[in-house]
Amino acid sequence: MTGVSVQGFGRRHLDAVGERGRLCAGIDPHAELLEEWGLPVSVDGLTRFADICVEALGPVAAVVKPQVAFFEVFGSAGFAVLERVIRGCQEAGALVLADAKRGDIGSTMAAYATAWLEDTSPLCSDAVTVSPYLGFGSLDPAVSAARASDRGVFVLARTSNPEGAALQTATVDSLCSEPASVSDRPLRSEPASVTKGVAQSIVDAAAAENADGTATVGLVVGATRAHGLDLSALNGPILSPGLGAQGATADDLPSVFAGADLAWVLPASSRGVLGAGPDVVALRAACEKQRDEIEAAFG
Repeated sequence: MTGVSVQGFGRRHLDAVGERGRLCAGIDPHAELLEEWGLPVSVDGLTRFADICVEALGPVAAVVKPQVAFFEVFGSAGFAVLERVIRGCQEAGALVLADAKRGDIGSTMAAYATAWLEDTSPLCSDAVTVSPYLGFGSLDPAVSAARASDRGVFVLARTSNPEGAALQTATVDSLCSEPASVSDRPLRSEPASVTKGVAQSIVDAAAAENADGTATVGLVVGATRAHGLDLSALNGPILSPGLGAQGATADDLPSVFAGADLAWVLPASSRGVLGAGPDVVALRAACEKQRDEIEAAFG
């Protein structure tokens, strides 16, 4: 574990996983899963699904991650159900990571930050996923709001989908990273003296934000492939989706994240756990089994 004193969201995160183990349980009520559970693809079905997940997962998972899109398809009624999930899981002791993947600039990004990270909002969660691909600096309103309230943001870095590789592994000239000048001139055509991957530049920017010890900025790094990133200086949580249905196993994790501080790695499973529903007892048991497999793999 890093020698930096951990406070803020980082302290909350480490306390949660220390008490409940390293697993982020996804709540993904897509239409096929509602039907598998014998529920209608409707607000009533969504509500029943959500209530079962809160009852089963809220008391045992360190972090619960509702996928916002699957609630959004039901409009305002879906968001009302999402609010119930957020409050119910928090009341049961879990941290809630809203998987919204928001990304924009200026006042729009500030509005997203208010929606997901400020106490006044009914959608206020403990953390939210965000996209840095309008420039890492565009995330400043969300990072500032999270830091002020001991909450967190998880920034997409090296995602598990194959389509992301072309952008995320592209190289950038680290000598051309001055924010004030990059947008005002063309890309340099001569060979760069120092290069790094786009995803690594995101990792480095997150590490710089976490130098204060708050671990406000986490990363999203998929567990399904070698990511090629140096995560050793991050000093913040690493959400790692891909367990179960996407093919990764708990035993894969120590090698995938070799060189990272494993205390910060937060593996995520959605379909791999939710497939045990709709029975509350079976669903909770599946969550605990996945958590125990992760803990055993990490030693």
